[in-house]
Order: sequence, then structure tokens, then C-alpha cells
Amino acid sequence: MAARYSKPALLACTALALLFSAGLAAAEETEKAKPAEEQRDDGYLTPIILKGGDGDAYGSTQPKSHVSADEIEQFGGKNLDDVLRATPGTFTRDNVQNPGIAVNIRGLEGSGRVNMMIDGVRQNFRFTGHEAQGFAYVDPAFLGGIDITRGYGGGTGSGNSLAGSVNFKTFDAADLIQDGKTWGGFATATYGTNRAGWSEALIGAVRPNDAIAITGGLSRRNPGNYRNGDGDVVGGTEQDVLNGLFKVELTPSDAHNLKLTGNLFHDDFLANSYYQTIDARNYALNYAYTPGDDLIDFRANAYLSDVTMEYDYSPIFPGGGSAQGRNISNRGTGFDLSNTSRFDLGEVAVSSNYGVEFFQDDYDVVNSRSIADRGVNGSGKNQTTSVFSNTTFSYGITDFSIGLRYDSFHLAGEGSVGAGSPVGLPAGPYSVDRSEGRLNPSATLALRPLDWFQPYVTYAETSRGPTINEVFMGGSHPSSGVRQSFFPNPFLEPETSRGWEVGANFILDGVLSESDSLRFKANYFRNRIENYITAAFTPTGGAYFRNNPGESTVQGVELQAAYDNGDYFASAAYTYTDSHLPSQVNGLGAQSYVPDHVFSATLGARFLEDQALTLGTRLYAVSESYIGELNAAPGKEPFEPGYGLVDLFANYKFRNGFEVSANVVNLFDETYTPALSTPPGGSSIDTGRGRTFLLTAKATF
Repeated sequence: MAARYSKPALLACTALALLFSAGLAAAEETEKAKPAEEQRDDGYLTPIILKGGDGDAYGSTQPKSHVSADEIEQFGGKNLDDVLRATPGTFTRDNVQNPGIAVNIRGLEGSGRVNMMIDGVRQNFRFTGHEAQGFAYVDPAFLGGIDITRGYGGGTGSGNSLAGSVNFKTFDAADLIQDGKTWGGFATATYGTNRAGWSEALIGAVRPNDAIAITGGLSRRNPGNYRNGDGDVVGGTEQDVLNGLFKVELTPSDAHNLKLTGNLFHDDFLANSYYQTIDARNYALNYAYTPGDDLIDFRANAYLSDVTMEYDYSPIFPGGGSAQGRNISNRGTGFDLSNTSRFDLGEVAVSSNYGVEFFQDDYDVVNSRSIADRGVNGSGKNQTTSVFSNTTFSYGITDFSIGLRYDSFHLAGEGSVGAGSPVGLPAGPYSVDRSEGRLNPSATLALRPLDWFQPYVTYAETSRGPTINEVFMGGSHPSSGVRQSFFPNPFLEPETSRGWEVGANFILDGVLSESDSLRFKANYFRNRIENYITAAFTPTGGAYFRNNPGESTVQGVELQAAYDNGDYFASAAYTYTDSHLPSQVNGLGAQSYVPDHVFSATLGARFLEDQALTLGTRLYAVSESYIGELNAAPGKEPFEPGYGLVDLFANYKFRNGFEVSANVVNLFDETYTPALSTPPGGSSIDTGRGRTFLLTAKATF
């Protein structure tokens, strides 16, 4: 696997090295060209300024979180699972072999329950087979921030999602070009021990005038099989990753903005016992019209997501395995239109956001090219449409928001089923052409009795329709000779959730000094879920998806806090989750139970002139986690043990736009398996990465 380099990858790496050198040279020449006094006044490099997130998380009456690019860098800039798991109410299914990210919110994941997006483009690629029901493929090196909404979202990006949404936002030109310049960017190179190896990235932007800006980026990494805390090699964790990013932004006037984005992801890896290749191409066209009229703040966006997974051969099974040549592709297309109007009704200020969003997935699947009828993934089309309106009335210390969203889905496809269908389908071919919709209301009451204190309460309903994978799953296991052991279910009902949120925001400045800030957000949630879709077994051992009868509940507490006084900073997050969902079945998707207790904290300090040196530590701890009775090994309890980890980070910024960072991952070399993780096939060792040192050089120009 380690030798499976492609010629484009080698060429790209060479180009990256040349661009890196050019960037350093340009930065050096710019510095030399300045007068001596101006050089002295520049001070140390200031970090790239990122343009906020999806609003201020601590000032929102929704349970939101924002992860900045600086925070991603503090984690070493390589593992998004670690970044997201340190966010309240947010977890991931951690597959140490698959390069994708699968976000879990409040114990719910997969099959679109959490809407994952890259620059607003829905990531609906999913497959059935020993893994999470849905991955997003994005490079951390390109991320300018991550916006997380837990529960009801309200606007665009929230349609047909049950538990919330996550938007991975890549760098814009405005993030890279500092004030007074027409170009900017950065180049990084990282080396890591424990087979982390080399990773490099270059991203830059140019704005020759106010009307146009162009952004481009390239990222490369090639990690090998790492060792856990016991020194055992965790097999199949090598990868060969090459990614690209481009953007063109046109601003002919203050009222009009048009942006084209392309995000390209390529990786060769070993997972699910097979060498695989993933190619993910995401494109977005975004238009904004803001004429300065309070009644018009218009957005129009169009999307294309094209993701293909190809199975090569298996190094485990004789003859390369019966799933050789499997090809799963999904072409997703969609758009959204929205407008925000602001006006007054007497002394009441009104803000109304309304619009429509549409997305279509077209799955084309070849389960095996070596043995016909081996595999369970189905082909078909799935359309989701959402019409929404959210209006906030503000009077004095009171904000009252009311929302309505009509979510609908349309499924179309065909297949063939053998005898013994558990849902009553007659043997032979069948077809599905089905539509259904639901009106989901929401309401929020928020008060601001004090400038620094804002309590709120929310009631909201959400729903999501069944997916192509759940409805059209059918066939036999690739390693089985049985004609049909998996069955479709075209009669699945949509999942629905009714939930309450009670929370409060605390925003305080000048607490211990004139320049410090303290932010704190707390909320309690309780959701009642009906028609939860999970795997079930037939009396003869077959499997299919069905709606769980009755009502399931998920409730919990989420806390997040941040303090910064310039010289010192700290942040913490805690989540308690009490989940009573029926267990998913590992092997037919994956179970989604998160640990009851998850705690993370970051502590740091800045030293020297202009705070050029930053030192800090990160603490992370989880309690034992339930995995479901169905997934427990014979004679063992259905729990995975808890664990605690300590990381260190350091950063030093030079005057000339150069900085050096160091990270120690798993300082005490703990042996553990990440909660909610998928082990390599046939392996029983702990899969948590052992102690790893990372050293990064970064040049900003």
C-alpha cells in the first residue's frame, strides 16, 4: 500500500515544493523592500483573520458551536475527529482506515440524520457495509472554520435532517488577504513520528482589483500504519491523499457577489478488507444580492457533489475477494433560494428569513464485477424539497421566533427480491415511486434581562425520509453463497422528532481585567423520536431495515465555556447524553451510541514580545460507552471502556511571516480504542494512536 503512489500525486508534490519555495522568496523580497523603520514596526506575525462563523455561537438562541481554523491548527491540523469530539453535543464515528468524517450529534448519525456539508454542498454519499451510513470527504488543511448546529436549524441546510447540521467551510480570499494587500496565503509542511510522515499544503489568493478574487490550494499527505500505545501496528491505516481547492469571486458592485467554488478530494486507502479509491468533487455557485434595502438580503446557491468509491482487490481473501470492482457513485445536485426581510411593526422589530431548498441524489451501484449478485447496495434516485420560513419579533428584552418548514421526499428505483421477504414483497422484480411530506413547526422565546445574560426555550419538530440505502438494500453478502440474505423495504416511514431545548448564554467582558472576556453557554435537550429506522433480522437470519415501534428518547446536557485575557486562555466542553434508541447493528451500518460523559479542556498561555510564543495543553476524557446488546462479543458486557488523553501544543511566530509549531499527541502513550470506532477487519487490538510528535513550519505571505 505504501508504494501505491500515482504519477499525478508525485507531480503535485513537486509543484507544491516549488510553490512553497516561491512563497518564502516572495515574502522575503517584500520584507527587504520595506524601509528599516517599517520593518521594525511590523512586529510579529499576526494570525490570519477568519471572518467569523455562522453567527456568534455564544450569542445564538440555538445550540450552535463554531470551530476556527486556529483551533484546527492547535489540534495538529490533521484529525477532524479529534476536533469535533471536543465540541459539546458533537461526536464522530472514527474509522482509522476510512479518510471520511461521519458526524454524530446527540447520539444520532448516518442516513442524513446529520446534514454534513462542504461550503454548503450536501454530502449524501453513503453505502451499506460494516460502516457508518454516510461520510464527508474534506481536507483539514483547507478549512477556515466549521459551523455546527445541534437540533433544529431553521434556514438553508437544515431540510430533511433529524439531529442538526455541520458545515465545513473552506478558506475564502478574504480569509487569506490581509488589509492593504492584493495577495496573500500560506504554505505549511508537517513531519510526524509514528508513521504520520510528511504532509504539505499551499493555499493562496489574489485580488488584483475590487471586482475579482481568485483562490487556489493544494494539499498532500501520505501517512503509514501507526502504532498504538502498546507498540502494536494498527494495520490498514496508510493513505495516499491528494486534494485541491479553487475559487473565483466576482464583485461588480457592493450589491452583487458571485462565487464559484471547486473542492477536489482523492485518496487511496485500505478499508473493509479491500484497497479502495475515493474521488469526491464538490462544486458550488453562490450569489448574493444586498442592495442596502432592509427588505432584500437575497441568496441563491447551486450545488453539484460527485463522489465515487472504487474497490480494487483484497489482500486478505483468496483471489482478491468477491467484491473486486465494486463501484458506488452518487451524483448530487441541488439549489436553495432565500431572502431576509427586516422591518418594524410599531415598536416591534421583525426579521424574517424564508426560502426553498432542493437536493437530488442519483445512486449508481455495481456491487461486484467478479461475481454477479454479490453485495447489498441498491441504485435509485432520492429527492428532498424543503420550504421554510422563520420570523423573529423583538420587543424590549424579548425575542420571539416562530418557524414553519415543510419537508418532503421522493424515492424512485427498482430491484428484484427473492422469496421470503419480511415485508411481504412478492418474489420477482419490484419498483418504487413514492412521495411524502410533513410540516415541522418550531418556536423560541428568548429574554435578555441583563446585557450579559440571555435565557431561552425552544420547541421544534424535525423529520427525515428514508434513504436509497435503507429502502433498496438487497442481495447477498459478498462472501456468502446464499442467493438472498438482505431484503429491501419500500414501506419505510419517515423518522420524526419532537424536542425541547432550555438554555442560556452568558457573555461577560472585563471580568478579572479590563481586556478579558468570558463566554459560557449551557442547554438541556430532550427529543422524542418516532419511526426510528434500524436493522432487524428475519427468522431465517436475513436482514432488512424497519421502523422501530413506539417512541425512543434522547436527552442530555451540553456546556461550553471560553476565557481569554490576552496572556492566558482556556476553553472547556462537557456533554452528558442519555440515549434510549434501539441499537443499530455493526456490520449493517454501525451502532451510534456515544459515551454518557464527554469532557474536553484546553489551557494555554502566550509569552514574549507581542505574545510570539504560545504554549498549551489539551485534556480529553470519556466514560465507558454502550455498544448495544446485539454488538457485544459472546460472554462480554456490551460496553467499551472509558479513557483519558493529554496533548501538548506550542507555536512560535517570527517577524518575517514564518512560524513553527509542535504538537505531542497522546503524551502518556495511553493504550485505548476511540469510543464509537470501527476497527480494521479481523483485528482485536486497541486502535488509538500512540504517542506522536508533530513539527510544522508555516510561512504566511
